[in-house]
Amino acid sequence: MTETVKATRREWVGLVVLSVACLVYSMDLSVLFLAIPSIVRELEPSAPQLLWMNDIYGFMVAGFLVTMGALGDRIGRRKLLLIGAAAFAITSILAAMAQTAGMLIFARALLGIAGATVAPSTLSLIMNMFRDESERNRAIGVWGTAFALGGLVGPLIGGVLLHFFHWGSVFLVNVPIMLALLASGPFLLPEYRSGESPRLDLTSVLLSLATVLPVIYGFKQIAAHGFHATDLLPVFAGIGFGVLFVRRQNRITEPLIDLRLFRLPAFTVSMLVNMAVVFFMFSIFLLQAQFFQLVLGLSPLEAALWSALPGVFFTVMSLQAWRVTNRLGPIPTVITGLVINAIGAAAIGLAAWYQSLAGMLIANVVLGLGFIPAILTTTGLIIGSAPPERGGVASAMSETCAEFGGALGVGLLGSLATVIYRFAMQPVDLSALPPSAAFDTGQTLAGAVDAARELGVSDAPWLTAARDAYCASFAACALVAVLALLALSFSANRVYRREPPRPVEGH
Repeated sequence: MTETVKATRREWVGLVVLSVACLVYSMDLSVLFLAIPSIVRELEPSAPQLLWMNDIYGFMVAGFLVTMGALGDRIGRRKLLLIGAAAFAITSILAAMAQTAGMLIFARALLGIAGATVAPSTLSLIMNMFRDESERNRAIGVWGTAFALGGLVGPLIGGVLLHFFHWGSVFLVNVPIMLALLASGPFLLPEYRSGESPRLDLTSVLLSLATVLPVIYGFKQIAAHGFHATDLLPVFAGIGFGVLFVRRQNRITEPLIDLRLFRLPAFTVSMLVNMAVVFFMFSIFLLQAQFFQLVLGLSPLEAALWSALPGVFFTVMSLQAWRVTNRLGPIPTVITGLVINAIGAAAIGLAAWYQSLAGMLIANVVLGLGFIPAILTTTGLIIGSAPPERGGVASAMSETCAEFGGALGVGLLGSLATVIYRFAMQPVDLSALPPSAAFDTGQTLAGAVDAARELGVSDAPWLTAARDAYCASFAACALVAVLALLALSFSANRVYRREPPRPVEGH
């Protein structure tokens, strides 16, 4: 029988505590952006060290999510969250006190490991705390809003702190919030652990890290520097370790991930939808950021402000998504969300083709109408499809899947856009340019804009052609998203109708 127990004030206050923890976790993904100049002046990092300062936190989060989800199922999700909060506070202090670039990178890596406890623990605890379906959908919406808001306000909070304090303040702001979680968590949050407490297989942990980290690293390299065959080496290495990981999970009696979960159609298709939506959204946002600056000629600040407007809408939509799910039901919400996503992607393609700022902003609103309800609802379906004792690892798999989707989308569709751009530039006459400028112009729009700046040119036929080529590549990627999202909506609908998701009980 479906659980209908209503949440009390304690559960709702507990949700606030969990959401603030999620906001801090998400904020740390972007809070460092504005602090980089100050850090460079004081710590004098090399170029590779500077890249690792930014990336190591996200890498370690992605690598340890599954491990932490499984650990939470074994030792208790509240216990793991509180341990993670303590570690997050301590490593934040360590990062703020860093005297060398290497020390800061090490502290950021530890922060990532501690941060990996947050997403699976908080989400699985929410499933425990809110048994009524309507309240649970609303709680997941608040949880999703905290993540979205963290990414949005991270640079803003960082900028305010840097105006008044040392760059270490962007890390110290985490400490009082995590201390508040440590003080209130034992009283406000319920504990849940698997009935059995099997040992954590360390070989599986190492294989999971060797699978996730190289793949995400490879695709991030492709996204940052363009496609090079050598960047595929870590991807293939990760896939190889992934094969070994799967073989071990099938052999041992106490696997890190119970692969039988993938025999549940609703679980598998929800994971696929989750990954696909993030795949296309991240790639579209990457191409859009360059569109604002390189095609429309906006300054970085102007581009950031225009990009923030859809971000505000996404945050508001996250708070209201539960109403859509409660009114339509989870399956129609996901399918409708995919179709609206496809419409939004089509609008993005048209706005890129016609080089319209207003059109791009309107298209972003349409994307948000589909993207937010779909991603939050599939997250709930993933955990709801798994047995209660696997709630932590299921939520971790959901987050890891989203990390993979983002990395793959930026890497693959970003590379596709580059290929189309170069193909479109082949007929363009660049003979009047110096050889190096002609080469850069034919490779990327950024190269063309830099060449125009160096030559003192603002309106040349070859520069117009480069912008048109970029917009054509952007529109082509949007078309790929439209076709894939429509195909996925049709396939997902068939699977969900054939075997509906299981009711959520006892998570």
